[in-house]
Amino acid sequence: MPEILSQAEIDALLAAVSAGEVKPGEAAVTAAQPLKRYDFRRPNKFSKDQLRTLQILHENLARILSGFLSGYLRTNVSIAVSSVEQFTFDDFSRSLPMPTLLTIFSLSPLKGMAVMETNPHFLFPVIDLLFGGPGDTPKKVRELTSIEVSVAKRINAKILENLSFAWSDVFSVTPEIEAVETNPRFQQIISPSEVVAVVTFSTVVGTGARGIINLCFPHVTLEPVLVQLSSHYHMRPADLQENSAERELAYWINQVPVELAVVAGETEITVREFLNLQVGDILPLNHSVAADMDVYVGGQLRYKAQAGTVGRHLAVQ
Repeated sequence: MPEILSQAEIDALLAAVSAGEVKPGEAAVTAAQPLKRYDFRRPNKFSKDQLRTLQILHENLARILSGFLSGYLRTNVSIAVSSVEQFTFDDFSRSLPMPTLLTIFSLSPLKGMAVMETNPHFLFPVIDLLFGGPGDTPKKVRELTSIEVSVAKRINAKILENLSFAWSDVFSVTPEIEAVETNPRFQQIISPSEVVAVVTFSTVVGTGARGIINLCFPHVTLEPVLVQLSSHYHMRPADLQENSAERELAYWINQVPVELAVVAGETEITVREFLNLQVGDILPLNHSVAADMDVYVGGQLRYKAQAGTVGRHLAVQ
């Protein structure tokens, strides 16, 4: 490959031409530069830096999903990123097995759609566990039934909820399922020639059921955040990385359900009065109409409240 001349060498060459020592056009051609093939039908729109950042983002997602699904399914689930590559959507869809499950989702406020493919070898053990089975994979892969598709859609909604959390450090997105398709050939949401970034996860459910999850992001959808994907992780303050575990813990704590109870009042009646209660009977309470009601959170008195309505529903403030 020809060497690149420095500025000093260029000045010396120009001086030699001016002095007549070298005639213009006499530069010797040593060897032809090797050519590199470039397919204009499949241009590389994602840089290596952007693909590397996508890999870092989804390695965090894989770690989050491993913990979430292990607790949700009550068995060991291991998920890892296998590869992050770019293809045309036509190449991606042709590589998918039949049958499989495609979940088409939006990433508000980003425009366009993205696709998540959950392989049957991942879905069948998960569905079997949810139905009380040991998490086995059928010997012969078959089409999903309508009930299984409904259950798989709920699982995929949970996965996309965690995707939103993994992306929160780069760009706040809200994934929402738009459609579910079992035949990749029928999917017409994304143009076949569109360049997409494909993140492939390898999964192990239970004692060894191996499967695959693919996330497919079109370039046109990610275009508004490509700047963040290029520089975010290189310029990210160290303290944000250190606090990532704390934010993840706070996120899951906020998902814990807490019992909330409002006591309008209390009264005492005899057993005979209790046995004779009829629909429409009135029980006088020890609270007046204008008195505050007690609000219990997790069984402990925390607030006082006034009664009211919101639409057709009873409410307290």
